[in-house]
Amino acid sequence: MDLRNIAIIAHVDHGKTTLVDELLKQSGAFRANQAVAERAMDSNDLERERGITIFAKPTSVEWKTTRINIVDTPGHADFGGEVERILSMVDGVVLLVDAAEGPMPQTKFVTSKALALGLRPIVVLNKVDKPDAEPDRALDECFDLFASLDANDDQLDFPHMYASGRNGWADHELDGPRKDLSALFDLIVNHVPAPKQIAQKNDDFRMLATTLGSDPFVGRILTGRVESGTLKVGATVQALSRIGQKIEQFRVTKIRAFRGLEEADIEEATAGDIVSLSGMAKATVADTICALAVEEPLDAQPIDPPTITVTFGINDSPLAGREGKKVQSRVIRDRLYKEAESNVAIKINDTPGGEAFEVSGRGELQMGVLIENMRREGFELSISRPQVIMREIDGVRQEPIEEATIDVDDEYSGAVIEKLTGTRKGELAEMRPAGAGKTRIIALVPSRGLIGYHGEFLTDTRGTGVLNRVFHSWAPYKGSIPGRRAGVLISMENGVSVAYALWNLEERGKMMIGAQEQVYTGMIIGEHSRDNDLEVNPLKGKKLTNVRASGSDDAVRLTTPMSLSLEEAIAYINDDELVEVTPNTVRLRKRYLDPHERKRMSKQS
Repeated sequence: MDLRNIAIIAHVDHGKTTLVDELLKQSGAFRANQAVAERAMDSNDLERERGITIFAKPTSVEWKTTRINIVDTPGHADFGGEVERILSMVDGVVLLVDAAEGPMPQTKFVTSKALALGLRPIVVLNKVDKPDAEPDRALDECFDLFASLDANDDQLDFPHMYASGRNGWADHELDGPRKDLSALFDLIVNHVPAPKQIAQKNDDFRMLATTLGSDPFVGRILTGRVESGTLKVGATVQALSRIGQKIEQFRVTKIRAFRGLEEADIEEATAGDIVSLSGMAKATVADTICALAVEEPLDAQPIDPPTITVTFGINDSPLAGREGKKVQSRVIRDRLYKEAESNVAIKINDTPGGEAFEVSGRGELQMGVLIENMRREGFELSISRPQVIMREIDGVRQEPIEEATIDVDDEYSGAVIEKLTGTRKGELAEMRPAGAGKTRIIALVPSRGLIGYHGEFLTDTRGTGVLNRVFHSWAPYKGSIPGRRAGVLISMENGVSVAYALWNLEERGKMMIGAQEQVYTGMIIGEHSRDNDLEVNPLKGKKLTNVRASGSDDAVRLTTPMSLSLEEAIAYINDDELVEVTPNTVRLRKRYLDPHERKRMSKQS
């Protein structure tokens, strides 16, 4: 069969996974009576709950006489490490753009990687049947985006299609027949080049490992594209590191290829196909799996450096060990290093004493997903506030700047601009009408200024604004940026919270806990209405007497406590506070720093 390898890239919620669903259905990958879940490619629990793609996953469809390997890539820049590795496996990309929103920051981020590799794009304008769709404007913006990313002439001469992924059709013309996706299949086959390695079947076997998995029965599994040669089950191969150092020699026990949503065992892998191998004990991502005669490793794409760091520590609160089973620092360390092995965008550093670990990554969402996975596995952790990674060049201290693209109702644009360009040290780059009474604001803001801003942003825009951010560049340090303005209410007692005490404390600020919840000294139970921290007693009950009076015996009615998600809690805390994460609970607590640690924190901020 002919082969085509493509990646589908798009901004979050532009319909990428839904389009892949339709491609699988219309290619005959499913039986007519087969029950298939919506967004079948989002197989991870977190992906289904959040409605986003987190992990890049290959699949395969057959169209006429051609097998098309499709890679569904994450649309969020925090998971850019997945995209950077996957693009080395494909020969073309399908760029999916919402016809109403146009290219967004994450689209720009992934597209720049694809164009730099010389991949030829196909632009699909999705959701053209929406009432607010403007496909012509979106197409012009795509061309402008490609030009700004230094695309070559072949890449600028891209074909485009109009589509509705949910309804399962794509046409070359906006007023086409709107029947199915056959035109898109044909365009992929005709426009995307066949793998150039096909002509090298007689060469020695080479494959660059791009993703790492594991199976309880076969052990480590490495997935990648065969660059040259062929490989049979039972053959002996070797693994070379990026610098050409021999890591191990092993016998291939299984070769699996993607066929629809399933993986099928095959006897032989040929150049150009995307396969998974098992049998290795040490080889990992970015290593070259090759024949014994090969001495030079394949070039691995460089991965962008991390921009934030978070400290993971043991949970040492009075309630530690009540919900989770994995609480020791040794177990946490092993889990983090296992994550860093498969996720090349994450870096781990041990801290002095070995009780905590500095985890560096791309953003708060990436850290949140890692912590959420660990708590579901039974871990208990304490998490610090994210710190931005600085660097020094020629004696000048530099910090990462992010490009924030914001769509808000016209009436709220003033409040948003004031916050971004005032206290958060941002610079307004562009502001224009976005139609339907909305304004699009593009601002360049220090990463430090965006940590913890999302909650404020939703409050300022009454929940109607949309904020997207992506790394833009490094710039000289812009000075101190104030953190959270409000103080917190801190419990001064250990025990179970009492409704009467919380009712009396509501005039002091917003509560974060309800009645009959376990609290301890130092635990944060609410947000103070002023800028200072306040120690309070949530256990104080009502003094009982034999005298009853209509005015003093009113029923206690508590306001619903404010609930913070894991990512919101991490962004909410200050440097002297921690998030306590257990399988069932997320709590905030004070962290009492020694003078040396306090000095280091103040220097960083």
